[in-house]
Amino acid sequence: MRYTVLSLLLIPQFLFAQGKLEQAMIRQGLVDIQKVDPTIRVELKYSTTDNFIGKDVYGDLTRAYLQPMAARKLAHASQLLRQKHPELRLLVYDATRPRSAQWDLWNTLKHLPVNERGKYVSNPRNGSVHNYGCAVDLTLATKDGKPLDMGTRFDYFGELAYPVKEDQLLKQGKLTQKQVDNRRLLRSVMKQAGFAPLSAEWWHFNALTRAEAKKQYKIVE
Repeated sequence: MRYTVLSLLLIPQFLFAQGKLEQAMIRQGLVDIQKVDPTIRVELKYSTTDNFIGKDVYGDLTRAYLQPMAARKLAHASQLLRQKHPELRLLVYDATRPRSAQWDLWNTLKHLPVNERGKYVSNPRNGSVHNYGCAVDLTLATKDGKPLDMGTRFDYFGELAYPVKEDQLLKQGKLTQKQVDNRRLLRSVMKQAGFAPLSAEWWHFNALTRAEAKKQYKIVE
């Protein structure tokens, strides 16, 4: 495509520095969460190889985007955390996830039956709440970005990551009181801000149900 001098001047300059995924999110009205609350830290795990599939699926995407409604809720959670614990920050590992990336995650688990896969990664055919820009994966961290001990890594597949089994795991000595307290603090501020946790992932929170998200928003492809 050829551009005239005039057409180049009409194109917002910030778009030249952004990749296709980021531009797609902006076109659909999603917002950069750090522009809503600069104190929130971001380390997109799927823009690195430090994730359960061991590869970068986001490419040059390094900023976390959410629907404006979800971003406001996250900023509220951040405010609640800082009021109670000024030394702590929210650290986001994943936010809006394009469905193309959802397929990468889904296909990595193709050795598992479909029903089993669905425990860990939503079927892309149905769409994940992440795909609508209404879910966030995150943890707590110090001001300088050091994650607190939650007992497992992000995207750990197994009962150690299940919030519903924390009391049992604590009694069994598989989680420490500090690890459970850290998880409870994260859940507390997120729930007060209007997010719903999952029973099997301490790091995942939904701003809307999938049915609600589907009624209000389009999937980011």
